[in-house]
Amino acid sequence: MGRAFEFRKARKFKRWGQMAKTFTRIGKDITLAAKNGGSDPTTNGRLRAMIQNAKAANMPKENVDRAIKKATAKDSEDYKEVVYEGYGPHGVALLVECMTDNTNRTIANLRSYFSRLGGTIGTSGMLDFIFDRKSVFKIANRPDIDIDELELELIDHGADEIFLDTEANQVNIYGEFTAFGGIQKALEDKGYEVQGADFERIPNDTKDLSEEEAAEVDKLIERIEEDDDVQNVYHNMK
Repeated sequence: MGRAFEFRKARKFKRWGQMAKTFTRIGKDITLAAKNGGSDPTTNGRLRAMIQNAKAANMPKENVDRAIKKATAKDSEDYKEVVYEGYGPHGVALLVECMTDNTNRTIANLRSYFSRLGGTIGTSGMLDFIFDRKSVFKIANRPDIDIDELELELIDHGADEIFLDTEANQVNIYGEFTAFGGIQKALEDKGYEVQGADFERIPNDTKDLSEEEAAEVDKLIERIEEDDDVQNVYHNMK
């Protein structure tokens, strides 16, 4: 599950291309986290995790501070988290996470992308049986970390898959969606360096496509990801 997802996520970040676009997406995450849980990262675990993600992406500190201030500014945009679901070419399931201040604009744009590139927007909840929402943490690898022992330490806190990403030299930890706070606290209490944390949608049913078919789906995904309201796009291509 996790290893395949890491490959897909790496492709997604590559598609994002320009660093400014990545910063915009992370900035929205920070603003929403601060708005929902307060602007102090010491008492707001979700905000603390988003700031860690910003550091991992080399996002300047002034950008982070600006995003936090937006949460309390009187004239700040009223961002909402919205999820849209549908099918792309060849029956591939697509789940699109958005953060928007205008849902009418967002859904109109998404409908146009799907209809032009061989897909259809569906109803909310239609893909619940395909995607599991997971908490994901990345910690710095250390010589003293034993993956099996770490798994035993964290399993009671909701972790269900742990593996070493040798290329990034990080340990990736996957757990239940509701276990985010418990896993984060356990890692921090034990002194592990958390380098990234987020929620991800993992497909439990995948479709095997030809190279040509996959290219058609990729074209739609790339177009969706270019939209400023879109935070993440998940699919179930193998």
